[in-house]
Amino acid sequence: MPMRQDCKFFESRTYRNGETVRKCDLDLAPEAPWRCPDGCPAFQPRLADVNWSHGSLITPVTPDEPPGLDERGDEIAALLDAAEDIVNAAAPDALREVEAERTRSARRADGGRWRRLFRRRR
Repeated sequence: MPMRQDCKFFESRTYRNGETVRKCDLDLAPEAPWRCPDGCPAFQPRLADVNWSHGSLITPVTPDEPPGLDERGDEIAALLDAAEDIVNAAAPDALREVEAERTRSARRADGGRWRRLFRRRR
């Protein structure tokens, strides 16, 4: 079954470079962005945008399914899971690096050591 864009848990995000991410917020679609599981037990219709009129910022067309998705779906899902694990393993290190840089920037902004050495005494 194709990704159900009318599901409450479907999320689509388009970045400035035009790349679009389509996913299930519950991570129940191992073949995303192409397919949701048949008879997904978590499917709930999206109610927030009922009767809304969508402008030009609607979700772009879903990319074509890769060849062999029917025959090798389990292998493809395992590959996508492995890629997700790699990204998830790198995320904590990246967050630590960003936080360290922010801390360094904050120290520089308030003068750091020099300011402490040459501060006025009251």
